[in-house]
Amino acid sequence: MQRRELFSFLSSSLKDEEKKVKEQILRPPYYNDINAFDTECQNCDGKCATLCQEQIIIIEDDKTPRLDFSKSGCTYCDDCATACEFGVLNIEDKKMIDANVVINQSTCLSWSGVMCFSCKDPCLDDAIEFKAMFMPVIDESKCTACGFCISRCPTYAIEVSSL
Repeated sequence: MQRRELFSFLSSSLKDEEKKVKEQILRPPYYNDINAFDTECQNCDGKCATLCQEQIIIIEDDKTPRLDFSKSGCTYCDDCATACEFGVLNIEDKKMIDANVVINQSTCLSWSGVMCFSCKDPCLDDAIEFKAMFMPVIDESKCTACGFCISRCPTYAIEVSSL
């Protein structure tokens, strides 16, 4: 395999991983009834997305909001819930984002022996711990699924899936 082929292969693999992240439907963490997104958001103009400080709320074609961690993460600032006029998002219903965040060991640079702390540094909750020097793991008891680590990983090795 020539060098050009290798880089093309690696690049296409990374793009596939990026697409997987984008396909997940994660909702803002302030809802009580998941079905309200499909009924009430149809009447809204997407203020939750407009007021999101991190700009991670995307309004889908069906007018429902979803979280996109490709550039940043959620600070749980309450702005989206405050902006919601239809009661879908309420500060009283604040909870952690319904997601499972894991590090894919086969694509993680550290698990491959390369010193990389790209995921650990932005983690506000110190939920990413290293076993030895090259084995990062996510401590589920500390992880808030905020998503800040996801966009920082150069190989898209951090995977998020809705619960």
